Amino acid sequence: MNQTTAPGPLLALADIATLDFDKSGGLLPAVVQHAQGGAVLMLGYMNRDALRETLTRRRVVFFSRSRQCLWEKGETSGHTLELAGVRTDCDRDSLLVTAIPTGPVCHLGTATCFGDAAPATADRLAFLGALETVIAQRMADRPEGSYTARLYAQGPKRIAQKVGEEGLEVALAAVAETDDKLVAESADLLYHLLLLLKSRGLRLEHVLAELESRHAGRTRAAASED
Repeated sequence: MNQTTAPGPLLALADIATLDFDKSGGLLPAVVQHAQGGAVLMLGYMNRDALRETLTRRRVVFFSRSRQCLWEKGETSGHTLELAGVRTDCDRDSLLVTAIPTGPVCHLGTATCFGDAAPATADRLAFLGALETVIAQRMADRPEGSYTARLYAQGPKRIAQKVGEEGLEVALAAVAETDDKLVAESADLLYHLLLLLKSRGLRLEHVLAELESRHAGRTRAAASED
C-alpha cells in the first residue's frame, strides 16, 4: 500500500483494513501517550488482531514479539492502559495510542518505560484531567458529605461566587502572604474553576484550546509584521 494520506480522526474497526501492515511484516509500532498529560508512556507493536482487540476491549493490547502472541497490557500486574483513542500517521504504517494508565506503565515500576523524572510535569498536568473526572463523578453520584456535590447542588451562581471569592484570596495572598499560602489559594481557585466549567458542560481543554488559538494568532501576526 503506497497511498499517502493526511492523519485522520480516531480509528474504528473498519479502518484496520486501510493500514499498511505489510510494510513491517505484519506489525505496526504503537507509541502510547498519556491521554491527559501527554507524556510518552511506552512503545509496543500491534498486528491486526491486537489492534482489533484494543478497539473492542477499550484496553490496550499488543503483539508480543518474544512470545508470538497477543497480550493485554496489565493482564498480570493489573496496571492496564484504558484506551482513549488510536490514530495513524500520514503513511498509515504506525499508530499513536492515547490511554489512561491505571498504575505504573513500566515493569520496573516507573510511570513510563522511559523513567519517572522526564514526564513528572506532564503527570502533574494529567492530574487535572483526573480531577475533572472526580468532579464529574461527585456531580453525578451526589455522595453524602461531598463538598463538590453540595456546592454543585447550589447552582452555577453560587459556584461562580466561590470562584470570585477564591480569586480575591489569591490576589491578597500574592501581595501579603507566603509563597505556600499563594500556592494553596491558587489550588482552591483552580478547583472551583474546574467545577464551574463542569457545571456549564465545559472542560479545561476548552480553555487550553482558547489559549492556544490566541497564541497562534499572535504568532501569525508577529510573523506577518516581519
